[in-house]
Amino acid sequence: MRVSDWKKDVIKPSEIDKYLVDGKDFICEETINKKIKEGENPSDQYIEQIIEKALSVKTLAPEETAALLNVTSDKMWNRIFDAALELKKKVYDNRIVFFAPLYCSNLCVNNCEYCGFREKNCTEKRAILSPDEVKRETKSVLNEGHKRLILVFGEHPKSDIDYMIDSIKAVYEVQEKAPNSGKETNIRRVNINAAPMSIDKLKRLKETGIGTYQVFQETYHHETYNQVHPKDTLKGDYQWRLYALHRAMDAGLDDVAIGALFGLYDWKFEVMGLLYHTLDLEKRYGVGPHTISFPRITPASGSELSQNLPYQVSDEDFKKIVAVLRLSVPTAGLIITAREKPELKREVIKLGCTQTDASTRIGIGGYSDQINQDKQQFTIGDPRDLDDVIQEILKEGFIPSFCTAGYRCGRTGETIMGMLSHCVEGKFCKLNGVLTFREYLYDYASEETKRLGEAVIAKELKEIHQEQYFIDRPKLVEKFDHQYNDILIGKRDRYI
Repeated sequence: MRVSDWKKDVIKPSEIDKYLVDGKDFICEETINKKIKEGENPSDQYIEQIIEKALSVKTLAPEETAALLNVTSDKMWNRIFDAALELKKKVYDNRIVFFAPLYCSNLCVNNCEYCGFREKNCTEKRAILSPDEVKRETKSVLNEGHKRLILVFGEHPKSDIDYMIDSIKAVYEVQEKAPNSGKETNIRRVNINAAPMSIDKLKRLKETGIGTYQVFQETYHHETYNQVHPKDTLKGDYQWRLYALHRAMDAGLDDVAIGALFGLYDWKFEVMGLLYHTLDLEKRYGVGPHTISFPRITPASGSELSQNLPYQVSDEDFKKIVAVLRLSVPTAGLIITAREKPELKREVIKLGCTQTDASTRIGIGGYSDQINQDKQQFTIGDPRDLDDVIQEILKEGFIPSFCTAGYRCGRTGETIMGMLSHCVEGKFCKLNGVLTFREYLYDYASEETKRLGEAVIAKELKEIHQEQYFIDRPKLVEKFDHQYNDILIGKRDRYI
């Protein structure tokens, strides 16, 4: 099929119009700007009230989020930062989940001004992985110790739904022996970062057994969106992208992920956009996003815009973004990526993040062919291997987790959001974090990581056997102990 013919059939206007209210989408710039303006000069007392609401695990209202964004005193920002970590531990406990991105193709019909993959970038060397190459990449990722992958695809007929399904199947078919123990291992859950799709295609995607479906709006500001996404491209349709996750929910994919690309427009507006996106999903489906991402633009090959940003976000403002998002959407996981440098990631993880990638290679074929890294979408700031990042996490007192239990136990969508809002899911996070990290220590860890890891696991085990929640649930602890002992004698893939 010719690209031009394929493009004509991608966007379904009826699958936009059904979500509009009086012909309008849920991002009203006048309202957002008014909320931000009216939120100026909030009193310390009001901010404390907002923090208390967030700590009760309730999504904040727009005016409350706007007030947080307008805090100016260092004292109150430190209060917000402390509350963000407190809330994260209350909802998700003490674990940090690890994953790796696997870029399958850089073929793309779009011309996003900030992206190295855009069609008009003649310096980009194009590639698309075959199923065998996907398997080779997967083996390389498994040898690091990962159990979660997020597959990333450019928007192009050659990497459309059939290719996605073949790639997902290829990942799930791989079995590899862990380097330290020789135990069989595999990727236990594949998440997807892909272009917006029709409901029919999304139903097919669900059948493959994916976890989370991720689509970033990039910017919620209509005019800026149109400036950086040319109208003659598929991505130039703002509303087709805006309602991508609504269609996913209607297709039965109840774990969805939103994000904004910071640096295109004012960061306060984008935070409000992410909140309004959350509120609209909650209103229609009773479920907000499973995760929120907040990547900053980094230099990309052939992109002048990426190196001369109109709204550069400072490190200090970036930390504010993370903390405000944690308080505003308490049940959402927050993902800090390898775009950021290690020293900033170290700080931001303590502001409420729940997930991060490591050993990240974003070149096509970059895991198995680490010399050939010229096919990249953007620049990463943290190229460290997984074991190195884990050591740092352990030193900060967090437990690394490779848990995929929620997807496989039916704790997704409305179920997991209810458990998170009642601070129950975090207890399962603790149990599964210990189980999966125990596997990692046996199968992959360096000697130094083992030393650090044993101390953290001992602390977590003590809490599991002494915390009142677990004391009141002896059968749950008994099951955990059984699963933990299974791992000690060489069994794998145990979860609660």
